[in-house]
Amino acid sequence: MTPERLERITSTLNKRQPDLTVVMDQLYKAHNLSAIARTCDAFAIQDVHYISPESEYRLKSASAAGSDSWVTVNSHPDTPTAIQHLKDSGFRVCAAHLSDSAIDYRDYDFTQPTALLLGAEWEGISQEASDLADQHLIIPMCGMVQSLNVSVAAAIILSEALRQRQRAGMLDQPRLPEERRQQLFFEWCQPTVTKLCRKYNLAYPAISEGGELLDPQAFSRQINGRSSVRKLP
Repeated sequence: MTPERLERITSTLNKRQPDLTVVMDQLYKAHNLSAIARTCDAFAIQDVHYISPESEYRLKSASAAGSDSWVTVNSHPDTPTAIQHLKDSGFRVCAAHLSDSAIDYRDYDFTQPTALLLGAEWEGISQEASDLADQHLIIPMCGMVQSLNVSVAAAIILSEALRQRQRAGMLDQPRLPEERRQQLFFEWCQPTVTKLCRKYNLAYPAISEGGELLDPQAFSRQINGRSSVRKLP
């Protein structure tokens, strides 16, 4: 672990905004899913939510640019379940949706806990999602075509969200709960060890402030013991 990489990990975690998230409602194009995940990482969002009853979340590596290693994807089977989960967690759900009640996205207060709901590529959000959302947001446009690619719309709105939060000083100190921050710090510093712990159902071993295992030999013995057990007939 180089000092530069450690600083990058620490700085990124310290800026993460736990009360800002994105909900992707039945988006099916891998490049859009990946582009949104990449945008979320860039704009200090750790958790994103994906709704699809028919398919698993898939990232297209070129569009994701490695963001799947840094952003946590939470899946939901349907729109009402996802929206209710977020509301129960204290979020206001704002849908990018053209309606009579929609407001300019720049007039919305993004310093409050907010989940940005984005709809499918062609149809946009469903009527059900529209009814359940707390607020509708629009991006004013001056061209003949009054729509944007969903990943572009996400980037524009999240840029404004982060601008407001920076102005309010919300990126000046860590905001992730400490337990979550330590979990992510371990996973980002020790990705290979993380995979082994998940494979063998092991607790994460202790690491130093520099992200290094405190007792790598003990962990190796633990892994070797679990591997031997699995090989027994």
